[in-house]
Amino acid sequence: MKTKMLLTTLFFFTLALSQIQAQPYDAKLFDAMRWRMIGPHRGGRTVGAVGVPQQPNVFYIGVNHGGVWKTTDFGRTWKPIFDDQPTGSIGDVGVAPSNPNVLYVASGEGLQRPDLSVGDGMYKSTDAGKTWQHLGLSDGLQIGGLDIDPKNENRVFAAVLGHPYGPNTERGVYRTTDGGKTWQRVLYKDENTGAIQVTIDPSNPNTVYASLWAGRQGPWENGAWQGPESGFYKSTDGGDTWKKQTKGLPTFAEGLGRIGFCIAPSNPKRLYATVDAPKGGIYRSDDGGESWTLMNPDPRLWGRGSDFAEVKVDPKNPDIVFSANVVTWKSTDGGKNWKAFRGAPGGDDYHRIWINPDDSNIILLASDQGAIITVNGGETFSSWYNQPTAQFYHVSTDNAFPYNVYGGQQESGSVGIASRGNDGRITFREWHPVGVEEYGYVAADPLDPNIIYGGKITKFDKRTGQNQNIAPEAVRSGKYRFIRTAPVLFSPIDPKTLFFAGNVLFKTQNGGNSWEVISPDLTRETYDIPASVGVFTTPDMKTMPRRGVIYTVAPSPLDVNLIWAGTDDGYIQVTRDGGKTWTNVTPPAITSWSKVSIMEASHFDPNTAYAAVNRIRCDDLRPHIYRTRDGGKTWQEIVTGLPNDPINSVKEDPLQKGLLFAGSERMVSVSFDDGEHWQPLRLNMPATSIRDLVIKDDDIVVGTHGRSFWILDDITPLRQLTKALVAQNSILFKPQTAYRVRWNMNTDTPVPQEEAAGENPPDGAVINYYLKNQSEVTLVIYDKFGTVVRSYSTNDKPIEINPGNVPPYWIRPQQILSGAPGSHRFLWDLHYTPLDEPVSFSIAATYQNTAPEPTGPWVLPDTYVLRLVVDGQSLTQNLTVKMDPRVSSTTAQLKQQHDLSLDCYKGKQKVTELEAAAASLRKQVALTLPMIKKGPLTNSLQQLDQTIASIQNNELGRLNRAFGGVFSGLQETDMPATTQAIAAAQESKSNLEQVTKKWDALYKEVLPGINEQLKKMKLQGIE
Repeated sequence: MKTKMLLTTLFFFTLALSQIQAQPYDAKLFDAMRWRMIGPHRGGRTVGAVGVPQQPNVFYIGVNHGGVWKTTDFGRTWKPIFDDQPTGSIGDVGVAPSNPNVLYVASGEGLQRPDLSVGDGMYKSTDAGKTWQHLGLSDGLQIGGLDIDPKNENRVFAAVLGHPYGPNTERGVYRTTDGGKTWQRVLYKDENTGAIQVTIDPSNPNTVYASLWAGRQGPWENGAWQGPESGFYKSTDGGDTWKKQTKGLPTFAEGLGRIGFCIAPSNPKRLYATVDAPKGGIYRSDDGGESWTLMNPDPRLWGRGSDFAEVKVDPKNPDIVFSANVVTWKSTDGGKNWKAFRGAPGGDDYHRIWINPDDSNIILLASDQGAIITVNGGETFSSWYNQPTAQFYHVSTDNAFPYNVYGGQQESGSVGIASRGNDGRITFREWHPVGVEEYGYVAADPLDPNIIYGGKITKFDKRTGQNQNIAPEAVRSGKYRFIRTAPVLFSPIDPKTLFFAGNVLFKTQNGGNSWEVISPDLTRETYDIPASVGVFTTPDMKTMPRRGVIYTVAPSPLDVNLIWAGTDDGYIQVTRDGGKTWTNVTPPAITSWSKVSIMEASHFDPNTAYAAVNRIRCDDLRPHIYRTRDGGKTWQEIVTGLPNDPINSVKEDPLQKGLLFAGSERMVSVSFDDGEHWQPLRLNMPATSIRDLVIKDDDIVVGTHGRSFWILDDITPLRQLTKALVAQNSILFKPQTAYRVRWNMNTDTPVPQEEAAGENPPDGAVINYYLKNQSEVTLVIYDKFGTVVRSYSTNDKPIEINPGNVPPYWIRPQQILSGAPGSHRFLWDLHYTPLDEPVSFSIAATYQNTAPEPTGPWVLPDTYVLRLVVDGQSLTQNLTVKMDPRVSSTTAQLKQQHDLSLDCYKGKQKVTELEAAAASLRKQVALTLPMIKKGPLTNSLQQLDQTIASIQNNELGRLNRAFGGVFSGLQETDMPATTQAIAAAQESKSNLEQVTKKWDALYKEVLPGINEQLKKMKLQGIE
């Protein structure tokens, strides 16, 4: 095992080295870019769940491709603690009963289902999840269960299920006695049989129970088989030897599949099991598993046993038992009778139950909807609407502003969510279901973003909330085949043409009112059965009816008649006449049941196309992307530098030829040379299954299968990289168009920070630059007339913030222009330089991201010049600022608002200048008066002081308040200025002119006479 761990480490080192050698560009050129998670915060399939008895408020969950999460407040909030690890696929989480700081994590979800994900072995933390260590068992791929000795944190058993789609030997029950440094396989049958659960008797650590499961997923949808070695096993010598327990249980001949079981802590001889078989049900043993009795055959308690196989006994009462299934059930009479404990219409689909051994009212449930906790025995539960672990198959966007992101969410339904929230974050206010089934593609109408299509197939109207089935057949005849994910997308050329695919390709041009079939069956007529099926292969598989479907459709953005199609059974077809004729252009390397998951038609050359081929269902976890440049006559595999993972998606940047993006089971990768070389673009994103991605304007939008939606804002630096550019010592990238958008328009008390929310895009214009060396840097922003609007420097100091009644956790960290080597992403907030006055904070607050209220006005939508000076070298780029498209004010109205605001801004600056001058004069008068005798000069100085005081306290004070009030009124909205606001601004400006004249008169008419007398007395004059 030590050798295997060394080989695993060497493999990852070699992979990393090969990626570094193959990278055309150093990642330091763009690693300031960061992904942001937008939500939704609606949980996804979760199968790992455990609490900490010594810390009853602390729980951990493992999400199928969402990593490990921790709560310290009974589920009010959850935080990810596994995001820096190389996998996010989790099957189980365990806490050492003897040391709550020791955690073990089993990766690979340990389920047999069509959308499963795999992991890479065991992990351990000794500091409650702060840091992690990989422990081996990498080729197990799916480890669905583990258990830790109650008294020895270093003694652990792991139930390794193995490869889901093929045979392998690293499966069965493994044991470590040294905390995971080494592992010993202690229960093994064959390369087709894995372990799904292992549990130590809490009263006797030498007694261990295990469930073996010979389950295999097939290469085609809904293909699954069971092997003969599934069963329940018991060891009484600590795992050295095992005995299969069969008395009273169904046999393989009787259809035995998966068994889930539990031990009653208060009576360890009492065991319960949920048994998947035609004669399945809830079984009970009262003799330590030696014999079993069927207690209740009701399929609601145990049905879908390959998905759900969890029973759990109350720690204090062996007659109280729970079963997790579509609903969680509870029995109080030893399994005879059951009542629903937790569930909902449509099915929550529960997987795990954890009951606090010291307080059985505290229960953690993990389900397809996420995790929930009760502290009162089930009367109430926490929410799963605080977990951004949604599982999506595909992602799309619309043409609204801000654009919306769409996808069908596995287990839950569908999501349409804004890419930007109006209130500083993307909260529950910004998303809503859109009437599409959980597996579905979603396509918004390019001409009307209120109309949404998706699934198989529906039409949803956002305005009414109504949903209509518009399938080509109102009642299915069996003529057409569909599986869970059916392509739905619009033509990139003709916005009225919508495509929908089963085994044939459909087209509608009237919103689904009628459909036209524009292809024959594009799938394989016969199949070669992949070797991975192995012992489950039967002769009739070669003659089975056609099962394949079109899995991806790629209409060309250059030619309305050019359409590519890929099938889940391994065909690539193309039509060049709008569907009248089709040509099979499948390369020989794409064999039967090599799923063509995504095709992409080039934006630059009609003969170029790309195909992402996912062969995990053939037990092939290598990356496969193919490219053709001759219309499909020949294909090249382009995978150098990709992670050793199945590829789900490949997309071409629509603006920069040769710039490609790929989504694998762990990360996004980028190629700058048309796929010849790839390098990671994971950046700050956790490892998760990237099922699909799209390029929307300057952003990459990703649909993950376990971590909701993510957006990489502003990829324009990636489009600009060239060998000549990166040879420079410093780079100022041409900035993307900036939109003048109000980041937070909330007028009420802010949403509490405990409420889960997604992240808004950057607040302002994004300025990307790169420095090869440590440098002194300045950034100056000019308007088109050459006037300085804003300037920054590496020598700037943070402004002093006195938060007053604002807790500091609301305040946005200040950004100082950096001169450090590497890439940088700096934000200009599109305002003039703030006034030199104490900061204040609006009620429109965002947790950890609240900026001080701006005291400089918004700049006008226009063209600006950025000048970055690096150690004396000047770099210049133009920046275009556009108005929020939702704003209807005219250019003239915006200019009026701007000019009046600028008058107020300059007025406040002038008032501040006069206030400072007034304070200075009064101080000089106060110092001078004691030096002279009473007389006319004394009276003149006192009169001067009174005049200045009157101006200072009355006129300047009123002006300051007037300018501030008018400025706030003008700047708080982009609507046209009101008549009264215009009048107030003009009046304030006029009043300032009068005060200025009065002030100037003091200098011209009063001070000269006073200073003449002071000069005669040989005293310093007042200035």
